[in-house]
This record gives sequence, structure tokens and C-alpha cells, in this order.
Amino acid sequence: MAFDKSTNTVWHHATVTRERRAALNGHRSCVLWFTGLSGSGKSTLAHAVEEELHRAGRRTFVLDGDNVRHGLCGDLGFSVEDRRENIRRIAETTKLMTEAGVITLTAFISPFREDRDRARSLFPHGDFIEIYCAAPLAICESRDVKGLYRRARSGEVKEFTGISSPYEAPLNPELTVASGNLPLEHCVAQVMGLLESRLRWPAASTPIS
Repeated sequence: MAFDKSTNTVWHHATVTRERRAALNGHRSCVLWFTGLSGSGKSTLAHAVEEELHRAGRRTFVLDGDNVRHGLCGDLGFSVEDRRENIRRIAETTKLMTEAGVITLTAFISPFREDRDRARSLFPHGDFIEIYCAAPLAICESRDVKGLYRRARSGEVKEFTGISSPYEAPLNPELTVASGNLPLEHCVAQVMGLLESRLRWPAASTPIS
């Protein structure tokens, strides 16, 4: 899918760099890109990981699928084209937040590999950490508090991922968590372990109570 780019614009290089922000924060920034079916536990896991990071004194922010559609992507529907535009906007927003020194956690189905690969291409090597929340469809449906799967199976909701629209699971994610079967605290520990090994950050600063 091609996008028109702005013309007659020049990139302005700021004097406060990402490296200087990292030095001030005491840690590098990156993006944790959680992907999986609706009901796979993406948002729950992202917020739980953010809580751990916040307690450790890290600068964080979660971009949640439903929340973003209240504002930044409020004009988009759920066609394939709109969903791809949704992910494009999220990727560009995440890039800006990473430059700002924030560990950004995204919780979106992001069903298509091409769109996730395009998002990854915006970041330096190692800064995009794809986390696949692997949960069987039956378990996701059992968690369907919004009734979306039921409505999709009845034909009321069109192009619903996992039912009438495909989900392309990551082929080589940085981490796969069995979020359909494992306790939340176990999944959080897996993500934190990966982060600690990749970012090699110093000891946590004292959290502000």
C-alpha cells in the first residue's frame, strides 16, 4: 500500500539527541510490539509489563488499540486498508516516542506481517522487539467480554481477524509468550528477562512514591 509523502519539507536535526535523552533517563528506549488475536492478552500483558518498568524507574507509555481509535485513528474503520493505515500511524507515533526516550509498548492485533515488517523498518536494528501473544482461538473466544467473536461468527461484524479475516502469525518474533495458557506473572517475567538481556540497563533508580 503506497502513501503520499509531504513535499517541500526538510528534516530538522535537534540538538537534544536520543542518546542524550537516554543518558538523562538512565536507560535506552525501544518499542515492545505486542501482536496476537483479539483476546490473546496483548493489552493485559503490555500494561502489566509497563507497571514493572514504571516501578523500576523507567520512562514508559502504552499505546492501546481501543484507546488510539478514540483519537489519533478515530477516523478509520476496520477494512483492510484502514487497518493498515491504523498500524502505519501507530508505527510512526511509536518512532517519535522512541526518539523522545520512552520505552513504548504497543498492543494491537496488527494481523499482517507486511505491516509489522514496515513498522520494524522504521527503527534501528535491535530497537523493535516483536512479542507474539500466542493463544488458541478457542481461548480467545472464551475471553470475549465484548461479544465480538460471537457477532463475527453471526456475520454482524465483517472482516474480523481470526474468523473472516486472516491473522498472519510472526515467523521470527523476538519473543513468543503462551499467553493463552501461562499465568500473567510468568509472561511478564519472560518479557522482563528479554528486556534486561537486550537493553543491559544499569540498576533501577529509586521509584517515586
